[in-house]
Amino acid sequence: MTFLSLTPARSLGARICRRLLPVVLLAPVVSACVTQNPATGGQDFTPFMSPEKEVIVGAEEHPKMLKQFGGVYDDPEIGGYVASVGGRLAAHSERADLQFHFTVLNTPAVNAFALPGGYIYISRGLLALANSEAELASVLGHEIGHVTGRHSAQRYNRSVMLGLGSAILGAVARNRDVSQLAQMGSELYLKSHSRDQEHQADELGIRYLARTGYNTQSAVAFLRTLQADTALSRAIAGKQGKDPATSIFSTHPRTAERVQRTATETAGANGNAPDLRARLLDKIDGMIYGDDPAQGLIRGRIFFHPKLGFTFTVPKGFRLTNTPRAVLAEDRSGARIILDHEPEQWRGSLSRYLTNKWGRKLRLNDVEPVNISGMQAATGSTRVKGKSGPLDLRLVAIRFDRKTIMRFLFVSPVARTARLDEDFRRTAFRFRKLAEGERNEIRPLRLRIVTVGRHDTVESMAAEMPFEDFQVARFRVLNGLGPDERLKTGQRAKTISE
Repeated sequence: MTFLSLTPARSLGARICRRLLPVVLLAPVVSACVTQNPATGGQDFTPFMSPEKEVIVGAEEHPKMLKQFGGVYDDPEIGGYVASVGGRLAAHSERADLQFHFTVLNTPAVNAFALPGGYIYISRGLLALANSEAELASVLGHEIGHVTGRHSAQRYNRSVMLGLGSAILGAVARNRDVSQLAQMGSELYLKSHSRDQEHQADELGIRYLARTGYNTQSAVAFLRTLQADTALSRAIAGKQGKDPATSIFSTHPRTAERVQRTATETAGANGNAPDLRARLLDKIDGMIYGDDPAQGLIRGRIFFHPKLGFTFTVPKGFRLTNTPRAVLAEDRSGARIILDHEPEQWRGSLSRYLTNKWGRKLRLNDVEPVNISGMQAATGSTRVKGKSGPLDLRLVAIRFDRKTIMRFLFVSPVARTARLDEDFRRTAFRFRKLAEGERNEIRPLRLRIVTVGRHDTVESMAAEMPFEDFQVARFRVLNGLGPDERLKTGQRAKTISE
């Protein structure tokens, strides 16, 4: 049963508010639990999160989002540009009174999301895929739609209602579940939206595009680019049937279905309006592409961290992934390498560090001290149960400096341990500190805007990009080109270089 579909919903919701809220003690005073939503035309039943509370929650969660997703991309011109586009869209929404906040996140992950209260985020990884201002606006409009549709408030309310079922029935105000639910944070807001909410955000986003004067067909074009990027990411990772965790579709589900439905809805709506391609390309020219040096850089099988000052190389067949918490490498047969670091002033031997701290819950065998590139280190191994069978683990701790211990964890299926042993050993023993001159020579990749010449082709321009694989596919996705689409002399295109 849903209260929203019933005619007497307001009176029923009000009765629930009067009886429920005093029991769970989550809201001191509520004037009305059911409110009319000017954006959707429907009624919102959100007793646990009022519009005023949404603003407070957004402000509280904002610093957490910055910490989790690489912080703000440090380019005021790009940040101001995105905020100006988003601001014009928000001004044409039903919540023009709300103070929206638009943030470009310093991460290569392709994603965008919104918090309650008008906090909207877009990654520079997603921004790099846009091929016009209208395409950028389609993403921002969609996220504004999630805010004006109050989708986070609805999801929060539903979670509290489900979680407090036993507490409500028992009328136990001091139930521990209440305090736990009251502390639900960013994980709730980053979960994927429902199909209805996604469809509603599509509709609202298209509405705001049209009102602001953008070409609404750009929403279709960009969804297709995002769909192609997800397929490419899956192919690069060597996975089948599952979107990568960093895909925008992990929080905004449905790909082909959304493309087709959006195409139908936008037919004839502002189809001849400008897409402002040149303006966007001018703004993103020179933007960092991929990893930021401050967070570490991947060059094929080599990982560099200029800021912390180290480098290492993974074996052939392993693909590196950089995350805020660790560097990961994985092959297609389930073997993994994980490197992280711990700010630890450990005074004892590193062998004792392995047995008494890092590996204290494991029965480590063959623990011994070693020397890695002139640094004190220790290693030990053990066998554990994995989901797909037994796994061998090798731990390597390296005293990087007085305040830092670098840690390698090598994971291999038991049947492959002998074959991988030498490769893992080389990876560990080739870990080294970067010389000061090396740090300054390591530069990030950047997105460049170039003019296509008479003899330029997709293949020739793709071959110049610094990637070892999928060069043509990367170039096509980056420029929103279809499988058979060709470049035209004089057009502007995106490429990647140092």
